[in-house]
Amino acid sequence: MRIAFTATGEEWTSAIDPRFGRTEYFIIYDDESNEKRVVDNSINKMEAHGAGPKASKTLFEEKANVLITGNGPGGNALSVLEKAKIDIYVGAGNMTVEEAYSAYKNEQLKKY
Repeated sequence: MRIAFTATGEEWTSAIDPRFGRTEYFIIYDDESNEKRVVDNSINKMEAHGAGPKASKTLFEEKANVLITGNGPGGNALSVLEKAKIDIYVGAGNMTVEEAYSAYKNEQLKKY
Protein backbone atom coordinates (compact mmCIF):
# COMPACT_ATOMS: atom_id res chain seq x y z
CA MET A 1 0.00 0.00 0.00
CA ARG A 2 1.29 3.44 -0.93
CA ILE A 3 0.49 6.04 1.72
CA ALA A 4 0.88 9.77 1.03
CA PHE A 5 1.42 12.23 3.86
CA THR A 6 1.22 16.02 3.60
CA ALA A 7 4.41 17.23 5.25
CA THR A 8 6.33 20.39 6.09
CA GLY A 9 9.66 18.62 5.51
CA GLU A 10 11.26 15.54 4.00
CA GLU A 11 11.78 13.37 7.09
CA TRP A 12 9.69 11.01 9.25
CA THR A 13 10.10 13.57 12.04
CA SER A 14 8.62 16.38 9.91
CA ALA A 15 5.28 17.81 10.96
CA ILE A 16 2.15 16.91 9.04
CA ASP A 17 1.05 19.91 6.98
CA PRO A 18 -2.63 20.49 7.75
CA ARG A 19 -3.12 21.78 4.19
CA PHE A 20 -3.50 19.49 1.21
CA GLY A 21 -3.11 21.37 -2.07
CA ARG A 22 -0.49 23.79 -0.83
CA THR A 23 1.50 21.38 1.30
CA GLU A 24 5.25 21.80 0.95
CA TYR A 25 5.94 18.08 0.42
CA PHE A 26 4.27 14.74 0.01
CA ILE A 27 6.02 11.84 1.64
CA ILE A 28 5.00 8.66 -0.16
CA TYR A 29 5.61 5.52 1.86
CA ASP A 30 5.17 2.02 0.48
CA ASP A 31 4.56 -0.10 3.58
CA GLU A 32 5.07 -3.35 1.65
CA SER A 33 8.53 -2.53 0.29
CA ASN A 34 9.45 -0.10 3.11
CA GLU A 35 10.44 2.51 0.52
CA LYS A 36 9.99 6.23 1.09
CA ARG A 37 9.82 8.84 -1.65
CA VAL A 38 9.60 12.60 -1.18
CA VAL A 39 7.71 14.71 -3.71
CA ASP A 40 8.28 18.48 -3.68
CA ASN A 41 4.90 20.19 -3.98
CA SER A 42 6.15 23.74 -3.36
CA ILE A 43 5.21 24.73 -6.91
CA ASN A 44 1.57 24.73 -5.78
CA LYS A 45 2.21 26.77 -2.64
CA MET A 46 1.61 30.11 -4.33
CA GLU A 47 -1.21 29.01 -6.65
CA ALA A 48 -4.26 31.27 -6.38
CA HIS A 49 -6.59 28.60 -7.74
CA GLY A 50 -6.33 24.91 -8.62
CA ALA A 51 -3.68 23.82 -6.11
CA GLY A 52 -5.87 20.98 -4.80
CA PRO A 53 -6.63 19.33 -8.16
CA LYS A 54 -2.95 19.65 -9.16
CA ALA A 55 -1.87 18.00 -5.91
CA SER A 56 -4.50 15.28 -6.46
CA LYS A 57 -3.05 14.60 -9.89
CA THR A 58 0.39 14.24 -8.32
CA LEU A 59 -0.92 11.60 -5.89
CA PHE A 60 -2.62 9.76 -8.75
CA GLU A 61 0.66 9.73 -10.71
CA GLU A 62 2.48 8.47 -7.60
CA LYS A 63 -0.07 5.63 -7.35
CA ALA A 64 -1.05 6.54 -3.78
CA ASN A 65 -3.76 4.41 -2.18
CA VAL A 66 -4.17 6.51 0.97
CA LEU A 67 -3.78 10.21 1.83
CA ILE A 68 -3.09 11.28 5.42
CA THR A 69 -3.38 14.99 6.17
CA GLY A 70 -4.61 17.50 8.70
CA ASN A 71 -7.81 19.11 7.49
CA GLY A 72 -8.64 17.37 4.23
CA PRO A 73 -8.91 18.56 0.64
CA GLY A 74 -11.35 21.06 -0.80
CA GLY A 75 -14.27 20.08 -3.02
CA ASN A 76 -12.51 20.03 -6.40
CA ALA A 77 -9.56 18.06 -5.05
CA LEU A 78 -11.89 15.70 -3.23
CA SER A 79 -13.64 14.91 -6.49
CA VAL A 80 -10.34 14.00 -8.18
CA LEU A 81 -9.17 11.91 -5.21
CA GLU A 82 -12.46 10.01 -5.10
CA LYS A 83 -12.25 9.23 -8.82
CA ALA A 84 -8.69 7.99 -8.26
CA LYS A 85 -9.98 5.81 -5.41
CA ILE A 86 -7.56 7.31 -2.89
CA ASP A 87 -8.79 6.91 0.71
CA ILE A 88 -8.44 10.08 2.78
CA TYR A 89 -7.72 10.22 6.51
CA VAL A 90 -7.71 13.47 8.49
CA GLY A 91 -6.91 14.57 12.01
CA ALA A 92 -3.14 14.28 11.84
CA GLY A 93 -2.51 18.04 11.87
CA ASN A 94 -0.65 18.09 15.20
CA MET A 95 1.49 15.02 14.50
CA THR A 96 4.75 14.16 12.82
CA VAL A 97 4.66 11.91 9.77
CA GLU A 98 5.85 9.01 11.91
CA GLU A 99 3.14 9.64 14.52
CA ALA A 100 0.51 9.93 11.79
CA TYR A 101 1.58 6.59 10.30
CA SER A 102 1.26 4.96 13.72
CA ALA A 103 -2.16 6.59 14.28
CA TYR A 104 -3.31 5.33 10.87
CA LYS A 105 -2.15 1.78 11.60
CA ASN A 106 -3.93 1.90 14.97
CA GLU A 107 -7.13 3.23 13.33
CA GLN A 108 -6.98 6.52 15.25
CA LEU A 109 -7.52 8.85 12.29
CA LYS A 110 -10.87 9.85 10.89
CA LYS A 111 -11.78 8.65 7.40
CA TYR A 112 -12.87 11.68 5.34
